[in-house]
Amino acid sequence: MSNTVGHSLIQSTVLKHQSQRNSSTCIAGNTLFQAQATSQIRKSSSLGLTSILSSDFRGRRLTVRKSGSLPTKRLVSGLVQAVLATDQTSEQLGEKYILGGDIEMPVDVKVSSIPVVEIQLTNSTGNLYLHWGGLKNLKEKWVLPGRRPEGTKVYKDRALRTPFVKSGSNAFVKVEVDDPSIQSLEFLIVDEGKNKWYKNNDQNFHVKLRSREKPVSNVVVPEDLVEIQAFLRWEKKGKQMYTPEQEKIEYEAARAELYEEIARGSSLEDIRTRLTKKDGTNSKQSTDVSGGNIQTKVRKPVEKKTYSIQSIQRKKRDLMQLLNKHIPVSIKSVEEKPSMKPKTLSAVELYSKAIEEQSDINILNKKTYKLAEEELLVLVTKASSKIRVHLATGLKEPLTLHWSLSKKAGEWLAPPEHLLPQGSTPLATSADTQFSTISIDGATNKIQLLEIEIGEGFVGMPFVLFSGNKWIKNNGSDFYVEFIGPKKATKDAGDGKGTAKALLDKIAGLESEAQKSFMHRFNIAADLMEEAKDAGELGLAAILVWMRFMATRQLIWNKNYNVKPREISRAQDRLTDLLQNVYVNYPQYSELLRMIMSTVGRGGEGDVGQRIRDEILVIQRNNDCAGGMMEEWHQKLHNNTSPDDVVICQALIDYIKSDFDISVYWNTLNTNGITKERLLSYDRAIRNEPKFSGGQKEGLLRDLGNYLRTLKAVHSGADLESAITNCMGYKSEGQGFMVGVNINPISGLPSGFPELLQFVLEHVEDKNVETLLEGLLEAREELRTLLSKPNDRLKDLLFLDIALDSTVRTAIERSYGELNSAKPEKVIYLITLLLENLILSSDNNEDLIYCLKGWNQALSMLETGDGSWALFAKSVLDRTRLALASKGELYHQLLQPSAEYLGARLNLDQWAVSIFTEEMIRAGSAAPLSSLVNRLDPILRNVANLGSWQIISPVEAIGYVVVVDKLLSVQNKTYELPTILVAKSVSGEEEIPDGTVAVLTPDMPDVLSHVSVRARNSKVCFATCFDPNILDDLRSKEGKLLKLKPTSADIIYSEVQEGDLKQLNNTEENGQPPSIKLVKKQFAGKFAISSEEFTSEMVGAKSRNIAYLKGKVPSWVGIPTSIALPFGTFEKVLSDELNQGVSEKLQILKEKLAAGNFDVLEEIRKTVLELVAPPQLVQELKNKMQSSGMPWPGDEGQQRWEQAWIAIKKVWASKWNERAYFSTRKVKLDHGLLCMAVLVQEIINADYAFVIHTTNPSSGDPSEIYAEVVKGLGETLVGAYPGRALSFIVKKDKLDSPKVLGYPSKPIGLFIKRSIIFRSDSNGEDLEGYAGAGLYDSVPMDEEEKVVLDYSCDPLMMDGSFQKSILSSIARAGDAIEKLYGSPQDIEGVVRDGKIYVVQTRPQM
Repeated sequence: MSNTVGHSLIQSTVLKHQSQRNSSTCIAGNTLFQAQATSQIRKSSSLGLTSILSSDFRGRRLTVRKSGSLPTKRLVSGLVQAVLATDQTSEQLGEKYILGGDIEMPVDVKVSSIPVVEIQLTNSTGNLYLHWGGLKNLKEKWVLPGRRPEGTKVYKDRALRTPFVKSGSNAFVKVEVDDPSIQSLEFLIVDEGKNKWYKNNDQNFHVKLRSREKPVSNVVVPEDLVEIQAFLRWEKKGKQMYTPEQEKIEYEAARAELYEEIARGSSLEDIRTRLTKKDGTNSKQSTDVSGGNIQTKVRKPVEKKTYSIQSIQRKKRDLMQLLNKHIPVSIKSVEEKPSMKPKTLSAVELYSKAIEEQSDINILNKKTYKLAEEELLVLVTKASSKIRVHLATGLKEPLTLHWSLSKKAGEWLAPPEHLLPQGSTPLATSADTQFSTISIDGATNKIQLLEIEIGEGFVGMPFVLFSGNKWIKNNGSDFYVEFIGPKKATKDAGDGKGTAKALLDKIAGLESEAQKSFMHRFNIAADLMEEAKDAGELGLAAILVWMRFMATRQLIWNKNYNVKPREISRAQDRLTDLLQNVYVNYPQYSELLRMIMSTVGRGGEGDVGQRIRDEILVIQRNNDCAGGMMEEWHQKLHNNTSPDDVVICQALIDYIKSDFDISVYWNTLNTNGITKERLLSYDRAIRNEPKFSGGQKEGLLRDLGNYLRTLKAVHSGADLESAITNCMGYKSEGQGFMVGVNINPISGLPSGFPELLQFVLEHVEDKNVETLLEGLLEAREELRTLLSKPNDRLKDLLFLDIALDSTVRTAIERSYGELNSAKPEKVIYLITLLLENLILSSDNNEDLIYCLKGWNQALSMLETGDGSWALFAKSVLDRTRLALASKGELYHQLLQPSAEYLGARLNLDQWAVSIFTEEMIRAGSAAPLSSLVNRLDPILRNVANLGSWQIISPVEAIGYVVVVDKLLSVQNKTYELPTILVAKSVSGEEEIPDGTVAVLTPDMPDVLSHVSVRARNSKVCFATCFDPNILDDLRSKEGKLLKLKPTSADIIYSEVQEGDLKQLNNTEENGQPPSIKLVKKQFAGKFAISSEEFTSEMVGAKSRNIAYLKGKVPSWVGIPTSIALPFGTFEKVLSDELNQGVSEKLQILKEKLAAGNFDVLEEIRKTVLELVAPPQLVQELKNKMQSSGMPWPGDEGQQRWEQAWIAIKKVWASKWNERAYFSTRKVKLDHGLLCMAVLVQEIINADYAFVIHTTNPSSGDPSEIYAEVVKGLGETLVGAYPGRALSFIVKKDKLDSPKVLGYPSKPIGLFIKRSIIFRSDSNGEDLEGYAGAGLYDSVPMDEEEKVVLDYSCDPLMMDGSFQKSILSSIARAGDAIEKLYGSPQDIEGVVRDGKIYVVQTRPQM
């Protein structure tokens, strides 16, 4: 059935019969239009016509009825028929149809440079779409034009769906057709909401596109002008490769355009002046366009030749146009998605589940086969040494099992009579047994079922099914189920958390079927695509993992099955078509889909795939190599071609080029993972080595080179030359290879694109890769807009983009050697190209784009001689590393659980499973970028005089080296011996374990982060090491005793003896740590107090300090208005009778905690959140906030007050967070005496936040202020947010001369609207000898917005005078507060519109 849609426009005064067509081709689809609605056809009387010409369509033929009345129409369910109303007196070219009800549909065609079809629906309602396609001739299927109205989607690869644009009660759609080969349009109207179809008397509407005929004129356009116009059209359309038919159409279209121009008043001289240069030569130069045939570049396939362009002029583009920003999807199991409805199990699945859940049964085998719209389940179980085969299906027709047993795989042996189920019919080598019907979970939920008990000595059961008068087989072969369980012990697959478990289980169950051939595997994958798409990114991750295991040869490629290359190619084509459709409709999954497609290969409908089978015979015949290895390979190719054949062909070419050095042959094979054992493992094994003679060399190189292209066209989605050929078109010429293969060029490619691709091919092997990379990236940029639009050849464009991406990676890897001596500017430029390449391949790429903008800024600073370029570039480098690490972590979260689960289900080698994500990253665009960044790092550190270390806490230490992955994983541990921790990851929020004397890390916590402050307070050496060689050396010394001696910019370390440690211990024992005690605070009778009431008995130091500053700091320093919920408020609320149940529950949990059950900490926090606010607390808090000039949340509604109350309770609950609880235990503080006041402040929506230490914490220099600044709120500075803040120092006697030590690399900033924040203020903070600051939570009433930061337009980074002003103001505020207190201060504050606000201060420790 043809998938066609169109329009037949009828001149109102003349109706002509259209060409005869078969009526079976009139509807695009078979069962698409079955719905419930019916409509009565009526004729139009509203036009006041003297005569109505009725017409209907038989196929695509218009039949004209001369009578004035319409015939009686047959009503079709779900279809609304249209009546053609034509005004004989009208001069308009167009038609008007009457649809159901009052809906009229005028259709008009206009022709200027291209035909435009305008369709209007009057009095329309509902969700109406135009379901349409184009026709090149009357007998072909619909084609899907590349130029489409906005909102158009591809419908099942057979038609286009375009929404009508509503305007009041009318709706419109306009279709422009720029493909000159399309002669007409066909269409239907569909109301998607009601599944109602509007048709034209059971047929499609058909619109003939009016040809651009030569207007009546005495002027004859000379052929030379037509040639030039045709050339300009060809150039404008991207210099595509046309077939001879297309060339003639284009040539006549050019002639029609010139006659139209004359009709509009232009003279031949005007046209000649426009088309030619002043000297009279035409603009087409050497291109020959004659007799309707555009020669040379228009027809030739892409081939290597001398090319005129020697460099690429990159277009200027706005980087933000590259932004892909989709809503991030949290990585959780499909079953965990709250919005996902539980899957309704079919009757067969319920039956299977009931058997599998029986505790005394072992499952030996489970297979599911597709039978029409139903499935056949075959389950082999073993219980009490008895094997039983269970067969179940939802098929309704009565079934008979025609079966046998095997002692050797595949053989048919008659089953012993004692094993035959009752009613079976024994035969010579088999038996027939009927299925019985049973009900599962309800009378209507029925299945056909058969259970057979099997005796000993049999290994499997072959069978077929018989229903009615037809045999049912497994894709033309017998079904076969093995009784023997897996050879390897089945691994524990776990619970499948973080995966689409149901889909992975189905894949595992179908793997034995998929092993038969690529055709089977790709068809199964295609069948599963709908389920994968519905499961979202986890479903697509499941398909990717499965396909990747296939591509890396972890799964069997072909097993006892003979498949034609054409069939494999067709199966690939089917799967990639489905992937293409998901790519168009679900752009948020484009990165995953690209990765799947790169593992699958292009495929193709027949032609190219079958060449694999045919052309190997041509090679053998032409080169007299019919025996030996070539014959074995021929047999393998005929049986089941695979991507291995690409490698084998390349190995043969390399072997011949080396003058028949057999070691070269084996080297190519082994390098690509093909061993001798693998060659022998094929169903048609390759046992022999190739043996050729010198006389065969030239012919074999030619023929195998052509054959390699054929193999790559099918098997490789990332091969550049075949990908280019598939997009630009290929027309076979001559004899031999690719004869009969005709790949049409993709229409609508950008102007100059073919030359750009030719340039890439010319330079693909250049040693100096810079120019090649520019060409590759320019090609990808040109492709980018095409990839976001529907196109029936979109997958070919995707494979081209994947191939260009892959070539970028291989090109840069080829250049590593010469980069060892490259200047920084060249390395940075190459980084920008690789980063652009990664951006083009990535979803949610905003952070990467800002990294690229940062590199461009660094390059500009370097070129203009800015002395701080290296320091700035180092910050961009650090951010780029963080972005790459984040991408790797996302891949790991998304893919590794599926790899682990499926790998366990399929019993794959553990090494292949454990490195799955790592290998995916290595194979992607990020790996070469990471390598280049690592090469640049030491160069930047050297130029910026950064050294290899950043010293955060300069304390000498002696201890034993212990290597850990994360500091977080050991924060609650106690080390008996003094320990130097070398930790790969430090976030900034951790505790430092007891017994630790030093923490060394490659991570970059801020100098003023919580963990940094605690390290200094605890006299623990803490430093970041930037040199991977030093880190490797430190790790190699694990278990050894080292002495660390920090300097201002380095750490000197050496191995020492235990005697040095004893000496150090003796020295330390002379000074005992001070005793730390808490004093229990009591409730003072008030639920809320103003800042004037803050005392040490009511609130902590945080609140008192902010109250003390008010009125004492300079007027240009702002202090936020503050009130507090004082000490004892929590205990008072807990004791209220409203909260009696909560109090009792908390008491039980605290007793468990005291007994050492630390798991209850989270439960305690949740229980605190159950507290109810006493009315008196609510009223007092309201009065105090309003009298202080703060907004009362309840004024905005009860919900806003509830938000505030939850935030208050979260502050109280943070008394029991793990970090704080274990910290107090270590210093033996009585946790029961800890009291929590809550400081309430209005949030200042900050442009920047800062932390000041008025004595430099790294050097201890009291004359120097050290500060760090971040964009947005300060939580990214003091919390566990990756990246560095801007850091600077300033001398107290030169406060107007700040010196920037480092630019920011934090990718995220936090911003918030006007709101309230509730800050923890305990009696356990700022105690002498104990760093309690930062242990407890401060909670804003509203959630902060996370914003990806663009520093390239931030005045604090780019505007020197603004930077100096802000940093100097921050320093002056710190200096003033230190003078006010008379001691070094640790100060937090924000900047808003250039004004400094201080939100808290405490003594610097």
